[in-house]
Amino acid sequence: MKKLAFLFPGQGSQSVGMGQSFYEQVPEVKQMFKQADEVLGYSLSDLMLNGPDDELTKTENAQPALLLNSVAIFEQLKKAEVSPSMVAGHSLGEYSALYAANAISFEDALQAVHQRGKLMEQAVPSGQGTMAAVLGLDDETIMNVTDEITKSGNVVNVANYNCPGQTVISGTTQGVNLAVEALKEAGAKRVLPLNVSGPFHSQLMKPASADFTTVLDQADIKDAELPVYANVTAEPVQDQEQIKQLLIEQLYSPVQFTQTLKNMVEQDVDAFVEVGNGKVLSGLVKKVHRRAKVFSVQDQDSFDQLINWLKEEE
Repeated sequence: MKKLAFLFPGQGSQSVGMGQSFYEQVPEVKQMFKQADEVLGYSLSDLMLNGPDDELTKTENAQPALLLNSVAIFEQLKKAEVSPSMVAGHSLGEYSALYAANAISFEDALQAVHQRGKLMEQAVPSGQGTMAAVLGLDDETIMNVTDEITKSGNVVNVANYNCPGQTVISGTTQGVNLAVEALKEAGAKRVLPLNVSGPFHSQLMKPASADFTTVLDQADIKDAELPVYANVTAEPVQDQEQIKQLLIEQLYSPVQFTQTLKNMVEQDVDAFVEVGNGKVLSGLVKKVHRRAKVFSVQDQDSFDQLINWLKEEE
């Protein structure tokens, strides 16, 4: 048996039309899309398949859409008897990972991320917070710059450690703008503003965490059946109380994705499988471990590629 690590993408990976090939060819997937519409009380499936893009991109829609797509594809892999030895997700993707580890039900995960999206949108008024990707600069320099600017009264924090040489910062619009200039001066190759609606994974998200605790209290979170590598610690977690606490902290803490991938690589993984839309995480894996075997399963063709590889390797 091959040792597989499943990775689940987060916000930013959404695109209109995602999940379409499975939706059209697999009755169970169509049924899951229908179920999601019933749970949420609006046609998420129509938004996913037909857009418009600016509606799908809204945090409260993008989050359940990405979860639905990943979970539907995961169920198809499970049906084909392809299962992971460990799982992780990038930010929002952690909920898909928890579903894959049987720690949360589809309905509870869907409602939790929909509410999470709404609370994240509400935490900071539109236009007052933003994020930027910093390329080609070491973490320590970035930390020093963001700490200095935050001390001066303009909040800006490290939000994501994505891979070596790619870090995301998040904070007030003013704080991020000041950091962008300072980081360019400090030698960053590029600093790119991100098209997001808020300062996610920064301390500005703390107000959302209190309300989100109430949301998670309504979800039935169980012990995970597989190691789930948590964003906050980059360590495997299976205990239900710990899972819940880390999901709350995740709102305002940096995503430790580089370290998560390094820790998974040490487990002698045979292949990383990105389950869901896009190839963002597959790219990050290659930056951390150039020789890693990586699959991104997002449609029937890429699904078949993974299945064929597993058959050949038997």
